[in-house]
Amino acid sequence: MFLFDTITDTNFKFQGQQTVYKGKVREVYFLDNDLLIMIASDRLSAFDVVLPRGIPFKGQILNQIATKMMKATEGIVPNWLIATPDPNVAIGHKCEPFKVEMVIRGYMSGHAAREYNAGKRMLCGVSLPDGMKENDKFSVPIITPATKAEMGDHDEDISREDIISKGIVSKEEYEVLEKYTKALFERGTQLAADRGLILVDTKYEFGKTADGTIVLIDEIHTPDSSRYFYSDGYQERQDNGDTQKQLSKEFVRQWLISNDFQGLEGQSVPSMTDEYVLSVSERYIELYEQITGEKFEKADTKNIMNRIEKNVVEWLSARD
Repeated sequence: MFLFDTITDTNFKFQGQQTVYKGKVREVYFLDNDLLIMIASDRLSAFDVVLPRGIPFKGQILNQIATKMMKATEGIVPNWLIATPDPNVAIGHKCEPFKVEMVIRGYMSGHAAREYNAGKRMLCGVSLPDGMKENDKFSVPIITPATKAEMGDHDEDISREDIISKGIVSKEEYEVLEKYTKALFERGTQLAADRGLILVDTKYEFGKTADGTIVLIDEIHTPDSSRYFYSDGYQERQDNGDTQKQLSKEFVRQWLISNDFQGLEGQSVPSMTDEYVLSVSERYIELYEQITGEKFEKADTKNIMNRIEKNVVEWLSARD
């Protein structure tokens, strides 16, 4: 018998609720008073595919890391967050999201490395120098945006020039997104260094509030949106051609690749045993503790839906 309940789908009916958006991992409830309620589910996605089983405590981990990082960066970039009344819930200002993800890379890793090793020397309109090895540091971080996909679709690389020429984001607003992305990555790099980590790459999402203010939305510096290396021994491993010791969900991607799945047509998601699901949960807890420097406190997962509903309703009632 599996010991933990997980959140793989929600169907709440909050007072003033208008619409619901279900992303790959988060579910967003829009209310009629310019508020939105974001539920961090325990769904796990990789290669733009939602895997068949929830991971215990994953949503709590992502929500709590994102909350901490929002608070740590609110002095340099405004964000949407108002409150976190439940371990899996964030409540904030309703925003109109920009239809791009701002991906920034300090190192030649992950998707960039796979493209580079396939022979490409241009990524999202950014020229990549010859002679780089996987996980080498770029001389300066590069921004490689992606279009924001709906659930089941694939995010796609896009250049700054195409974003502006196609009218996805205006030139003036895109320049703000770039400026915020660089500032957040610089701050994230400092926060990671304080924990003995390297922030390798990450993505940020932005939206506009009702009064037109551009703010940071969604998550920030979590293991789902970011890749971290351990700084101790990084250069030695790089010089020796060894695999970097990292904190991210890359281990899930590698497990899928080893089981012949990369989200391509005709491929089937491998089965996830209880043992594998629990091992992923343990890795996420490790990620939380390394990134925050704090011990992870597991929330009660019995009647988890009732817990979330009770905490959100109480917060909304107290606000009225």
